[in-house]
Amino acid sequence: MKEFLASDHAGFEVKEKVKKMLEDQGHEVEDCGAFEFNPNDDYPDFIKVAAIKVAQNLDSFGIVFGKSGAGEAMAANKIKGIRAFLAINEKNVVLARQHNDANVMSIGSELIAEGDIFKLVQLFLETPFSGEERHVRRIEKIKEIEEVSL
Repeated sequence: MKEFLASDHAGFEVKEKVKKMLEDQGHEVEDCGAFEFNPNDDYPDFIKVAAIKVAQNLDSFGIVFGKSGAGEAMAANKIKGIRAFLAINEKNVVLARQHNDANVMSIGSELIAEGDIFKLVQLFLETPFSGEERHVRRIEKIKEIEEVSL
């Protein structure tokens, strides 16, 4: 399993710490930017890269970081095949994985304490999708929505 990380300036410091944690644990991590702190960068530039890579690597995960995490989740969800969610607490992380087979987690670096971020990342990576029929059915319906063009 591979993890793709991305952030803008607001999530840069936390991304770097999570990257180190994951690498220290032996994970295969690819940093999709930002590669340096730049207060004028734009999160869609980096989130798009990570989301595309997750969509192309079916057994991978994305973890994206920003100030609130909301825009980052929105940007990631524009890529076909991505099921991104905003991490709030342990329960929503577990449910996002078990019920929605979420493949990208978005973290608001100013909303969650650093120690809790590490816990949420571990939960995200360790919680399996339940595979229950009702959840599979709902994910298939999400995939159908991705095919809608206006």
